Amino acid sequence: MEIILLERIEKLGAIGDVVTVKDGYARNFLLPNKKALRSNNANRKVFEANRARIEAENAERRATAQGSASSVDGHQIVLIRQSSNAGALYGSVSVRDIAEALHADGVTAVTKAMIVLERPIKTLGLFDVKVALHPEVTVNIKVNVARSPEEAELQKDGVDVMASMFEKDEAGFTEDYDPNAEPGEIAPEMLDEPAGEDTAEA
Repeated sequence: MEIILLERIEKLGAIGDVVTVKDGYARNFLLPNKKALRSNNANRKVFEANRARIEAENAERRATAQGSASSVDGHQIVLIRQSSNAGALYGSVSVRDIAEALHADGVTAVTKAMIVLERPIKTLGLFDVKVALHPEVTVNIKVNVARSPEEAELQKDGVDVMASMFEKDEAGFTEDYDPNAEPGEIAPEMLDEPAGEDTAEA
């Protein structure tokens, strides 16, 4: 289907460009979200008549997005999740989870539609996630998925929690011992009464 773009679409074009896309993409996404018009003579005339207004509104939205960019770019959210010993989550982190965590942190400029999650997050770790505040303004946030706030802090400082956990398991448990003790001898501090004290009644 041939369409006229009403805003910049990544990998497609800029405002006013006439491009050809798959019918499903146009019908299910571009047209209902008012990102494009069907390309025909009537719509071309409507677009040209309103081009200045459309471009001015776009510039205004872009300026608002640029104003929000500094407070969103690099923002880190922490999501506490249960996982297997191998670090695989029970369930996955979705766009909705990220948007809700941002809103809880006071970042209200971001909606679910702005979060670009190429695939659901299914493991513990630190992830870079793209946020398109406007078709021409994109920033990155960090999503810190951990089993506890303490683990989240370690991951934030660059510690690989899963690797360090496996190292700890391999280290095992070692018992403290006194190298000078005779075999079978009980250390004095383990006895109820100090060594050498006379317990006979007066």
